[in-house]
Amino acid sequence: MVEIGTFNNLQVVKQVDFGVYLDGGDLDTILLPKRYVPDHCEVGDWVDVFLYFDSDDLLIATTEQPKVQVGDCEMLKVVDISHAGAFLDWGLPKDLLVPYNEQQKPMEVGYSYVVHVFHDKNSDRIAASSKLNHHLDEESVWLKPRQAVNLLIAGRTELGYKAVIDNKYLGLLFRGDAFRPLKIGERLPGFVKSIRSDGKIDLVISQATLQGDHDLGEQIMRHLEESGGESTLSDKSDPEEIYRVFKVSKKKYKQALGTLYKSHRILLEPGKIKLINE
Repeated sequence: MVEIGTFNNLQVVKQVDFGVYLDGGDLDTILLPKRYVPDHCEVGDWVDVFLYFDSDDLLIATTEQPKVQVGDCEMLKVVDISHAGAFLDWGLPKDLLVPYNEQQKPMEVGYSYVVHVFHDKNSDRIAASSKLNHHLDEESVWLKPRQAVNLLIAGRTELGYKAVIDNKYLGLLFRGDAFRPLKIGERLPGFVKSIRSDGKIDLVISQATLQGDHDLGEQIMRHLEESGGESTLSDKSDPEEIYRVFKVSKKKYKQALGTLYKSHRILLEPGKIKLINE
């Protein structure tokens, strides 16, 4: 089935001076302009093309790679504003429209926003929306705790960060489960921390966070043993260095150090930690 707003593999059925026509099935023939036609392309050949609507609202094909396809979320820059809404640069000659009723807040030229791209069947046009909760599920029966997912940071809240999960869901990443400040539009791997009783999804960006402070404490002890009994990775160390070694936030690391210190298993000294030899 031919789908608008995505790549399709279509067969060339006719050659003309200004390009070739492709078999679009129920959508009839679709023009691939001459500048996009591959060399030595002939009738009967198959071509991978992206389908979208040109400036005259006619369905057209291109071999260019857009920055985003229908069903995807991405951070895109506003390049123009008109009576119809905001227009985003998505890497194609005709910019991508975000209608006013699909804007979470009024968009401004020069700023970038995380949007979801969809095919509006009512108007038969490709559009985008920054109202992510209108297009993505905030509950899931398919995701499971500890499941690996791909995240796109979409916004900040009082508790932490809203994140798009695998282009399908919206979840919450608590600030304490992020080892550093995250940027809107940043992509990174993550894990499902838990599914709440209301179905909402909590996330973490480190699987080690799921293992609990006890396991982290044992990791720190092994690290000290392998380092000859002491380490410069202290409670004052850089958060990114802590994450590189233990894949946890600085807050979690400091809590684990505090537990080990109170249990008389380590010494905390300026700029380093040491094993207590029993």
